[in-house]
Amino acid sequence: MCYHAFNGAFRHYVCVACRLAFQGSAWPIRKHICPGCRGQLVFAGYDFAAPRRRDTKAWSVVATVLAEGLTYDHRPGCGCSRLPSFRPRTRAQVSVRRRAAERLGLPLAVTLARRDAFTSESRDEQPPSPSAAKRDTT
Repeated sequence: MCYHAFNGAFRHYVCVACRLAFQGSAWPIRKHICPGCRGQLVFAGYDFAAPRRRDTKAWSVVATVLAEGLTYDHRPGCGCSRLPSFRPRTRAQVSVRRRAAERLGLPLAVTLARRDAFTSESRDEQPPSPSAAKRDTT
């Protein structure tokens, strides 16, 4: 049974501008607002571990990952998959993945989720092969 699907207390919300993290409920009606700047909090995932508030380098990495629409979940989706997902922890890892995205012509979100920036993984979205397109048209 999926633990995350039934327990909403482990949802982490982040204000990157204030460098604050909160745990919140899963109710969609409630708006999650930062008490410091009154801005909207961003959903960071079920397994987010906030860096220290003074660690601006780590928070810049968190801001990059969240800006690309990725969340910090050890398991993709609801947590039931066997393949753990990767998120960069340092600025060096982010810059390597930015260079890989430019060279390979991929979106930054795809390369940020890879363990090795330059090798493709089975979870990556691959374009359909030409043979599959021929089968669809017939």
